[in-house]
Amino acid sequence: MRIAANISLLFTEHPMLERVAAAAAAGFDGVEVQFPYEVPAAAFKEALDGAAMPLVLINLPAGDLLSGGPGLAAVPARQAEFDAALQEALTYAAMVRPICINVLPGRLAAGVSREQALATLVANLHKAAEAFQVLGIRVLSEAINPLDMPGFLINTPEHLDELLRAVDHPNCLAQFDLYHMARQGLDIQAGLRLLTGRIGHVQFADCPGRGEPGSGEVDFSALLGGLQNSGYDAWLGAEYKPIKPMVESLGWMAIWQDAHDA
Repeated sequence: MRIAANISLLFTEHPMLERVAAAAAAGFDGVEVQFPYEVPAAAFKEALDGAAMPLVLINLPAGDLLSGGPGLAAVPARQAEFDAALQEALTYAAMVRPICINVLPGRLAAGVSREQALATLVANLHKAAEAFQVLGIRVLSEAINPLDMPGFLINTPEHLDELLRAVDHPNCLAQFDLYHMARQGLDIQAGLRLLTGRIGHVQFADCPGRGEPGSGEVDFSALLGGLQNSGYDAWLGAEYKPIKPMVESLGWMAIWQDAHDA
C-alpha cells in the first residue's frame, strides 16, 4: 500500500505548493489535499509534475461546513450551490487529475429531516459519480465522528453501507478514516469487513489527539493487517496533526514500509 501525505495538515511550515516537494523528499508516495481551490490548478499541476508526485485525493467544495454550517451535499435548498461546487471541482480536477474526489456529506441542516437530507445526498453522489466517471476519477463519501463534528450526517461503517447501497453506482465508494472510527470506539475491523470491496481510500491518524501513529492508542499493526486481509491495496492517506516537529513525527513511516516490504 502506498502512503500519501495530506498537505493540508502536514508540512505546514512550507507554503502550500512547496509542501508537494517536501512530502516527496520525506519519502511519501503521493499527496492529498482537502480544499486546493485557492491555488490555481495550473500552478498545482506544475508542483505535482515537478516533484513527480501523484495527487491522490481532493474534496469537493463544501460551502460553510468547516465554519460550522451544514455544507452543501445534503441540503435540499442548496442544490444550486452544490451544482456550482461540482462544476468547480470538475474543472479543477480536469487539470490536476486526482485519483479520487471526496464529497463530504455535511451536517443535518435545520428544518430538514434525516430522510430528506439522505435523499438529497444520494442524488448528489450519484450525479457526481456519473460526472467524474468521464474523467476516470473515483467519487468517495466519508463518515466523520459526531464528537469532533456534531450533527454530521454519516458517522459509522453502517451508515456508509446504507449510503453506498442507496447510491448504487460503481464509481461511488467509501472513504474510510481510521481516526474517525477510533474516536467513536467502534469495532474498526468489523467496519472493514462490512465494507470489503467498497473502500476507495483510507485515511489515518492516531487517537486520541489525532496525532501521528504512536502518539495515541490505536493498534495500527492490527488495522493494517485487517486492511490487507480485506483485499484493500490502494492508498493510505496520512491526515494527522503532528504532535512532534514535522520531521520527527515521521518515525512510523519507515516501520510501516518495512512491514509492507517484508
